[in-house]
Amino acid sequence: MSEIDWKRMPPLTALRAFAATARAGGFSAAARLLNVTHAAIAQQVRALEGELGVPLVWRDGKHLHLTPEGESFAQALGEGFATIQAAAEALRTHGAEKPLAVTVPPAFASEWLMPRLARFWKKHPDIALSLLPDPRLVELREVGANLGIRFGVGKWRGVVSEFLTAAPQIVVAAPELLGGRTKLSLREMSVLPWIREGDWPEQMQLLESIGLIPAALKFVDFPNEELALAAAREGIGLHLETEALIVEDLKLGWLVKIHELAEESLGYYIVRPPGPINPTARIFIDWLKAEA
Repeated sequence: MSEIDWKRMPPLTALRAFAATARAGGFSAAARLLNVTHAAIAQQVRALEGELGVPLVWRDGKHLHLTPEGESFAQALGEGFATIQAAAEALRTHGAEKPLAVTVPPAFASEWLMPRLARFWKKHPDIALSLLPDPRLVELREVGANLGIRFGVGKWRGVVSEFLTAAPQIVVAAPELLGGRTKLSLREMSVLPWIREGDWPEQMQLLESIGLIPAALKFVDFPNEELALAAAREGIGLHLETEALIVEDLKLGWLVKIHELAEESLGYYIVRPPGPINPTARIFIDWLKAEA
């Protein structure tokens, strides 16, 4: 690490004021976050601009915006303050007997994680876990989580990502819907009913990628992945699902794989805040990877 020139470092109060302004979207909102006055925040930001010699914010009527330089500086400050906060929290909680809080997509929790958890507790009976199922992409610190499991391509701001398992997408159906068939042409798939998840808008793009026209398909809508998967098992329609979540269904013949998408970039990732990681979290991460 290069030596820090503390004499050239802007005042911490000014850096904090600007970081809060960038995050909150204005001087008044930042003032409420830091429990100071609007004027104090504005003065600190103006002083910071003067010291750096670069405008960081600009106004459009009542709205405050960041300049390109301000955007870049705000991102760097956010990452730096997040690292400081993570280190401080690690010290505060060092030795405390708190459950390891993990955010996780509900379907992943029920179909992949829960069937394996008994093995974890058998190996680590002293580690308490608190699972926080949530279909949204939540901020770890906002929900008090140490770790998270996310579905995507592994690139999210403000977190460190570690690959857990691939998530190839496949089209499946219950045997009774297929009438003994194990493969369907695009035309055959287009005339059968489909199950659609309300919390997964990208599903339509994936269907387009295999040559289907979503606007021409007949959908039965369900609000989340868990209900959609239950409906697929009941033979209500064709369903696009992550293969890793239905290994047992395929093995037992409850669902039949009729098409596999070529998309290979999607997967499940373990995410955590930047900075030091406590030993308990590392134990759980290593166990997850061993199970994948």
